[in-house]
Amino acid sequence: MIELSRSDGVWTVTLNRPDKANSLTAEMLGELVSIMRDAQSARAVILTGEGKVFSAGADLDAARAGLATSPLWEELSSAIADLPCMTLAALNGTLAGGAFGMALACDLRIAVPEAKFFYPVMKLGFLPQPSDPGRLAALVGPSRAKLILMGAQKIDADQALNIGLIDRVVGANDLMTDAKDLVAATVAAPEEVAQKIKEMCR
Repeated sequence: MIELSRSDGVWTVTLNRPDKANSLTAEMLGELVSIMRDAQSARAVILTGEGKVFSAGADLDAARAGLATSPLWEELSSAIADLPCMTLAALNGTLAGGAFGMALACDLRIAVPEAKFFYPVMKLGFLPQPSDPGRLAALVGPSRAKLILMGAQKIDADQALNIGLIDRVVGANDLMTDAKDLVAATVAAPEEVAQKIKEMCR
């Protein structure tokens, strides 16, 4: 349910459970953590999904069994954030719940026009993962972070672009082409220069 392809230094990681809105199980999260920890040699990592939803967050049955509060979510976002290479979330559709952490940890986020964004964790009686509110606030500001987390607002792609949650809106047919174009300059640059620029931007 997690697919990995490697080409010319670019690792493309695809959530492939479209019949379940790419909702994540503990096994899938563990596999994603392992891939991201192994990606130290990658020049760029692109994270995307199959179908019309990037990810609905935790699988409902798994969430009821405790996955909603699992440390695996934080391990995954930390593994992505710690990568020295360029990381990009190519959001093929809606981003919801715990799946926010993956996208927030990436350097760049692009999305299709149909994407929606919501993080209803408070309504379900849970706290967000520890690093998510800080990363969200760094992108959109504290008030808009509260709008999403405490106001439980669902926003569309244009709103997400306007507030800085995503960096570009791209047609579905162009999503992966645009993603590969965005990482191309980094992949072509001297590795130590690209890594140093990323460090300087933190």
